[in-house]
Amino acid sequence: MNILHLSTALSWRGGEQQVAYLMEELALQGVQQFVFCPENSVLHAHCKRLGLGVITYRKTFNLDPFLARRVAKICKTKDITHLHAHDSPAHTFAVMAASLFGLKIPIFVHRRVYVQIGKNWLSKWKYNHPSVHHIICVSDFVRQLITPQLKAPSKLVVVHSCIDLGRFIRYDNAKKINTLRNEFKISHNQYLIGYIAAISPEKDYMTFLEVAEKLIKAGVPATFFAIGGDGGEEEELRYLIHKKSLQKRVLMTGFRNDIPEILPELDILLFTSKSEGLGTSLLDAFASKVPVVASRTGGIPELVENGKTGLLCKVGDVDGFAGAVKSLLDDASYRNRLAENAFQKVQRFGKSKMAEAMLEIYRHS
Repeated sequence: MNILHLSTALSWRGGEQQVAYLMEELALQGVQQFVFCPENSVLHAHCKRLGLGVITYRKTFNLDPFLARRVAKICKTKDITHLHAHDSPAHTFAVMAASLFGLKIPIFVHRRVYVQIGKNWLSKWKYNHPSVHHIICVSDFVRQLITPQLKAPSKLVVVHSCIDLGRFIRYDNAKKINTLRNEFKISHNQYLIGYIAAISPEKDYMTFLEVAEKLIKAGVPATFFAIGGDGGEEEELRYLIHKKSLQKRVLMTGFRNDIPEILPELDILLFTSKSEGLGTSLLDAFASKVPVVASRTGGIPELVENGKTGLLCKVGDVDGFAGAVKSLLDDASYRNRLAENAFQKVQRFGKSKMAEAMLEIYRHS
């Protein structure tokens, strides 16, 4: 088995983290593999640092035939047996390599996003291409969403995204570290409520802000944290925080690389996303024993079982979110019970489990 992973992202978000986890675990199994990704991308630097096989290219445009030809050439010269496309442009290059340049190996496509397959000719062509052996969906919701648009739905399989459970073990006592409280000078009589996600439209930070405003006006002693890099709405969120005069109670931290340390400090993770394939930040919270209030959307209910491993609310339901948060703050035993149930559940979502599932798919193709 010799796998070529194909990724086109320059930045680092959930999908790129999943590629890295998969490669790390497959390396431990002795699997020969490479990743083909843009030069100077975050994934390039990450794989190089870990000593994982990496080949780079200069990013141009999403239908570049020269890049597709290079994919085919790499597969032939390195005797690649499996080509795994990890995002939509990567999928396009993979099937172009098969159709235009004679690549004859199985293609595997990862589907992480909560949107239907496009109705244009390109989407229909590449998702129903005969070289695509399996489409790996990160949740059953994603699988059901795209099933009607495929000629061969049997190609769809579900492999949930994962986390590195080992990252959180050493921070069992993180609440004693007080990184956020010390950095932002927050008193111990304030609850800490946070949202960990890129500040982008689909994450719906605007609802998060409205919930924060409602709870603050109701006298709830809490400080709210927006923890994530700019995904297109950072400037607008910052403007609204100032407009509402909430800059002392709603704090923007920017992107953080110390999530395992700061996440357990939170009393609640408030996850107001309006579209989510699965939501690995929820798994991080589960592993940190932080209770979760989240949107009932996409693959989230496959993780957050309402009243058992967290609380669910309708997308955009400010009153519902505020009420759910308040109910948890008022009942410590309820918070602890949900957190413990979630901690037990997350043990099934370690990165080794995901790699084992992918190995089975590769082996039977």
